[in-house]
Amino acid sequence: MPHIPNMIEKTLRYPGCVEYLKVLRESGFFSYDNIEINGTRIRPIDMTAKLLFPKWEMKEGDKDFTIMRIIIKGKMNGKKITYQYKLLDRYQNDTISMARTTGFTCNAVANLVLNGDYNKIGISPPEYLGEHFNFVKDYLNERGVNYKLTKI
Repeated sequence: MPHIPNMIEKTLRYPGCVEYLKVLRESGFFSYDNIEINGTRIRPIDMTAKLLFPKWEMKEGDKDFTIMRIIIKGKMNGKKITYQYKLLDRYQNDTISMARTTGFTCNAVANLVLNGDYNKIGISPPEYLGEHFNFVKDYLNERGVNYKLTKI
C-alpha cells in the first residue's frame, strides 16, 4: 500500500529471550553456510531447528494467550487522529488462542470467497480485505475473538 508511509510490527517475547537469541546468532547457530563435522556437512540453522523446535512444541494441556495492540495514526479533516485496537484472547474450548485468532480469520476470508463476496484472482495481501473489515470482525466476535477500539 504505497500511500501508507510506514508500518511497524513488533513481537512481545519473554524477558531475556532477545539476549538468548543474540547469543545463538553471534555463535553461528543461525548460519546457512555449511560446516563440516566429522566428515558430515551440515548447515547450523538446520541443526538448531532440529534441536529447538521439539522443545518449543505445545504439550498436551498447554494453554496460550494472544495479546495484540494496533495503533493507527493519521489525519482526518486536517486534524491528527489516533485509533487503537486491543485484543486479549485466551485458550478456549480446547482451542489454542493462536488457532482462534489466525484460523478463525482464515475461515472468515474463506467464507467471503465461498459466498462470492471476494473474487480477486491470484495472490491477495491482507490489505486488500479492508472493504470486508466488518464481516471479518463480526465473524471473529461471534467466536469470542473481540477487538476493542478506542479513539485516543
